[in-house]
Amino acid sequence: MRPSVMIEWAGQSLADGYAATDAAPAAGARRIIIDSGPDFREQALREGIDRLDTVLYTHGHADHILGLDDLRPLTYARVTGGGRLPLYARPETARIVRSVFKYIFDDNYKYGGIAKVELNEIDGPFDLLDLRVIPVPVMHGEAEIIGYRIGRFAYLTDFSAIPDRSIEMLNGVDVVFLDALRHEPHPTHSTVANSLQLAERIGAAQTYFTHMSHDLGHEATNQTLPPGVRLAYDGLRVEINLES
Repeated sequence: MRPSVMIEWAGQSLADGYAATDAAPAAGARRIIIDSGPDFREQALREGIDRLDTVLYTHGHADHILGLDDLRPLTYARVTGGGRLPLYARPETARIVRSVFKYIFDDNYKYGGIAKVELNEIDGPFDLLDLRVIPVPVMHGEAEIIGYRIGRFAYLTDFSAIPDRSIEMLNGVDVVFLDALRHEPHPTHSTVANSLQLAERIGAAQTYFTHMSHDLGHEATNQTLPPGVRLAYDGLRVEINLES
């Protein structure tokens, strides 16, 4: 649980990422993270993240936003240069983030400006740096939230179902990350069996399951999964194609 992913690339093509190759990060590479959960500080230290270009949010639950304060050290260079770290979220998620972190976004707060960030609301595909970012709606119980498709990579966490229209939006992806909490049904998360069916429909060359509970033994579960499907893990690096 508390998953996050970083995408790192140089120019118009892939360099590597949280999900990228085992190569060292390229100097001056672009970096995007999806969600900043409570473990973001530990994740950033482990991966040597010293700068970011932007953050994308899937939804406003605590395990996906509570690391926002830990973005603060990554905004120092931007403060010196007069810039702010851009964050992107749907309007309903943006409202939650502004409420939880009022001391950051309220201009009237006496000690505001702790993190120099700028929250941008999105409602459909948008261009970010040299990439096309496509929000993909999924159902998290009764709530509609989003995952993201960037090039031939897609990241869909915290869902119990993926609408047919969103499956169509995933046509042609090579690598996809899917929620797979456990074997037993859950009201807001996908089961392993359900995610296997979705993986077959999506047809990516490689599928990784994420947001697993401790009910799933890692190696024991991997041995039951078909070729091209595996459980993700901390520090996983996967080569992806960011070109549309």
